[in-house]
Amino acid sequence: MNVAAAGYVIRAVAATIVGAGLLVTITAAGLGEITTVVMLLATLPLAVLARAGWSRARQSRHDDEYPLVLAWPSASLYTAFFLLPLVVVIVYSLATRQGYGEVVYGFSFHNFADALGGLYLQAFVRSLRFAVIGTITTVFIGFPFAYWLARYSPARRRNLLLALVMVPFLTAFLLRAYAWRLVLSDDFLLADLLHTLGLLHGPLNLLNTGTAVQIGIVYGYLPLFILPAYAALERMDWRLVDAAKDLGSSRFAAFRQVSLPVVAPGVIAGSLLVFIPMTGEYVIPAVLGGGRVDFVGTLISRAFLEGQNYPFGAALGLLVVIALSGCLALYLFMTNRAERNLGAV
Repeated sequence: MNVAAAGYVIRAVAATIVGAGLLVTITAAGLGEITTVVMLLATLPLAVLARAGWSRARQSRHDDEYPLVLAWPSASLYTAFFLLPLVVVIVYSLATRQGYGEVVYGFSFHNFADALGGLYLQAFVRSLRFAVIGTITTVFIGFPFAYWLARYSPARRRNLLLALVMVPFLTAFLLRAYAWRLVLSDDFLLADLLHTLGLLHGPLNLLNTGTAVQIGIVYGYLPLFILPAYAALERMDWRLVDAAKDLGSSRFAAFRQVSLPVVAPGVIAGSLLVFIPMTGEYVIPAVLGGGRVDFVGTLISRAFLEGQNYPFGAALGLLVVIALSGCLALYLFMTNRAERNLGAV
């Protein structure tokens, strides 16, 4: 990183800290949510104007000093609609509820202590377990299909097949979840078919269970894995695989030594795309779990909407952000290692 880029990063961090400090001060002063919203909406134009003035002031001396100037609008949006709202969540997580819906601002970690104990910790572990199992299942189902689609499917029908992968996204997510309630019910054709084949001798009993939730989240997020995996496989030069087999490698060895290093970043990206929303999922557990399979997203929704306990809900949400940030760091590490291995190959 050159000196100009380092200076840009330092100024961006400083601007974020100043804006966050102003927001914390206003929120702690008890001026209300309207003032907070005004601050959030004012951040973007003020940041753009400040950056424009700064650039004009220094343009006469260093015309090519700021190659990252094109990132300023996106950085402003990121600050206004992610970093500052995250600060609001942090402020609420350190506050205390008083009465029903009243918030007393302070500096207390009792919300985090409550969130990391008892049933809430079990729900958090359950969310991670379902997300891990769902991600692994998605990879085992989606990768063979993406591999076949990229290498063996007819070229004239490939776009049609990709469109069919995206068809479920044309339907509302909630409607798809309720459709699975119909499919998994004892009165649907699936139960009758299993009875006819002799594979089932009683009621299906899948609704309102963890199995139904697991099926729902795999189905809901499967296209999010197939698309990046297919994009990575599409760039693959299949002549390299054929050359490896001509030199004596088995199919599995050719896949492991040639194909896998190339497609690993796409597979990791697709896994991350499905793992993160699976962890925070609350629609599918509520619909297919019937309130019996609580995810951490379900508890956050209840804390905000039913219990009016904003500090506790904010603490739960912040713990999820921290956990997913660790997963993102692991993804970056694995991606960099995959790129290094690819360079070595």
